[in-house]
Amino acid sequence: MSRAEQPSRRAVLAAAVAAAAVAGGALPAAAEAAAPGPDAGGDAGDGGRAPARRVDYLAWTTYDDWRRGTARGARVVAGSRPGVTIGTPAGTADYTDPHTGTTAAWEYATWTSPVHRLAVPSTEAIASWNAHTPAGTWIQVELRGTYSDGTDTPWYVLGRWTAGDGDQDIRRTSVDDQGDGRSSVWTDTLAVDDAASGLRLASYRLRLTLYRRPGTRSAPTVWRLGAMGSDIPDRFTVPASIPGLARELRVPRYSQEIHKGQYPEYDNGGEAWCSPTSSQMIIEYWGGRLTEDQLSWVDPSYADPQVCHAARYTYDNQYSGCGNWPFNAAYAATFKGLQGVVTRLGSLADLERLIAAGIPAITSQSFLEKELTGAGYGTSGHLMTVIGFTADGDVIANDPASDDNEAVRRVYKRREWENIWLRTKRYNADGKVVSGTGGVCYLYFPAHPSARQRQALAAVGVR
Repeated sequence: MSRAEQPSRRAVLAAAVAAAAVAGGALPAAAEAAAPGPDAGGDAGDGGRAPARRVDYLAWTTYDDWRRGTARGARVVAGSRPGVTIGTPAGTADYTDPHTGTTAAWEYATWTSPVHRLAVPSTEAIASWNAHTPAGTWIQVELRGTYSDGTDTPWYVLGRWTAGDGDQDIRRTSVDDQGDGRSSVWTDTLAVDDAASGLRLASYRLRLTLYRRPGTRSAPTVWRLGAMGSDIPDRFTVPASIPGLARELRVPRYSQEIHKGQYPEYDNGGEAWCSPTSSQMIIEYWGGRLTEDQLSWVDPSYADPQVCHAARYTYDNQYSGCGNWPFNAAYAATFKGLQGVVTRLGSLADLERLIAAGIPAITSQSFLEKELTGAGYGTSGHLMTVIGFTADGDVIANDPASDDNEAVRRVYKRREWENIWLRTKRYNADGKVVSGTGGVCYLYFPAHPSARQRQALAAVGVR
C-alpha cells in the first residue's frame, strides 16, 4: 500500500468487481488490495438483536481430526501439535515451476478432509494452513465445493506453499485462471461468480498434497488446515456498535515506509509491505524472533531487517505481492509456538473480545483519505494492526503506513473505522462503486492458548 489511492494489483478482480456492481450482483472478495467480502455482521435495522454469524470457519487440528480424513501415503503424527506428514509416498509426480521453468520429480502423499456442510451457505471460501516445510518440501492446498444445486466445483488450487525459497524449493505461488463458469479463484479466495443468482457453496472438502524430493527423509508436516466460508449482503454502511472495552496491548511498532525502495523484487519494496509489516509486529508481540543468521541476507544498513525478511517470505510469485492472506498466516506459523488463521469478523465487539484476551488482530480496509480522520492517505487496500481501544471506544491501531516507527501508533474514530473495515461496497475517488474489504482479519495466537484466549477465539468462530 502506498500513500496515494492505488488500484488493486489484482486487475482481473477489479474488472470482476466492476462488472458485478453494474449487474447489481454481490462483489467477490480476494486479498489485500480490493477485496470485498462477507463478514460475520448483521444488517442495519435488526432491532438491536445480536446478528446471526455469517461466517463458518472450520479447521482440522487435533489427532482425531486428522484420523477422520482419507490418507494416501500420508500418516498422522501425534504429540503436542498433531498433524499429517508423508508416510510411504503414494507416488512420484513431475512439477514444472512456472516461475523458474524448472521441472523436477517429487514424491507425494495426500490427505483429504471429510465433507464439511457449511452452516452458512457461502458466496466465498478462503483456506488457510500452518505447516513446517523443510528445504526441498512443499504443500498444495485444494478445495472442492458442492453448490446449493447439488453439482460440484472442480478441485481448485488455493495455494502452493513452502516456507523457503532456496535452490531446493519451488516458488510459493497462487494459481490464476481457475473457474468453471459459476465460480472463480481470485488469488486466495474462491468466489461464486453471480451471488445475486442465489447460487451458493453448500459444502466443501479440502485436499492436502505433501511433496518432497525423491529419496529424502525430509517431509512437510501440516498442523492446521481450515477454511472460512461466508455470505454477507453487500452494504455501504454497517450499524454503529457500542463501545465495551478500554485496553491497549503493547505491540511492537514498525513502519513500512522506511523500507521504500528496499528489495523492489518483492512487490516494489516497502511502500507495498503493509501485510508483512503488520504480520511481523504481531509475531514479535508473541515473542517470535529471527536469528542473526536468518537475517544475514539483509543489507546491514537497513533498519528493522525483520520486516524485509517478512516481505521476502510472504511473497506470492504469481500475485507479485506480499498481501496473500493465507501466505501471511502460514508465515506467522513458522515461528515456534504460533498459529495463524484467516477469517472474517462481524463487529468491533469481536475485536474487543480478542483484545480483552490479549490477542491483537490484523485487519484489511479500503478508504478515501476523507473517510478516516488522521490517516493522511487513501487506499484501495491496506492492512493494519488493531492493538486496543480508548476509553471512548476509538480504535488504537499500529498503522504501518506511517513515516517512521514512532508515528505508527494511531487512534482512529470508532464509527469511521468500523465502517471502512466492515462494508463490502464503497465509492472511490472517481465516484465509482468499488469493493470494500468486508471484515477480513488475520489472527495469530499461541499454539496452546490460555483458557481465556480459547474462549475469545471460540466467540469469534475460531478453535
